[in-house]
Amino acid sequence: MWFQKELRLRARSRGFHLVTSEIIEQIPELSRYSIGIMNLFIQHSSASLTINENADPTVRQDFESFFNHAVPEDEPYYRHVYEGSDDLPAHLKSSLLGCYLNIPITRGRLNLGTWQGIYLCEHRNNGGSRSIIVTLNGE
Repeated sequence: MWFQKELRLRARSRGFHLVTSEIIEQIPELSRYSIGIMNLFIQHSSASLTINENADPTVRQDFESFFNHAVPEDEPYYRHVYEGSDDLPAHLKSSLLGCYLNIPITRGRLNLGTWQGIYLCEHRNNGGSRSIIVTLNGE
């Protein structure tokens, strides 16, 4: 059985945000699947998705610090600077982290680990709301 829909995540500030609940609340169809896989695809080139620690918020703060250090703004060799100093670094961070996730479904629920959650990685200072295509496949 296949199912697909578009979700909207509310606008957030730059950083790494735990969005597991916001996503699950928009997919009541998940309960129909005893076994399967969920694919999440973010339709943006300046934000990304990842899975990591869901309990301690300092992990998300450390992620933001690390990526800002690894991919700094205002490098003199950047050519794509039309939309601001945060734009090209946002594209690079998005490529490093990725635009999709695959998560197993077991007995109508996402089969994440105990301490795992879905992050929206917002790499722009003012990214706005984000669109995610969710695709479910299973039985």
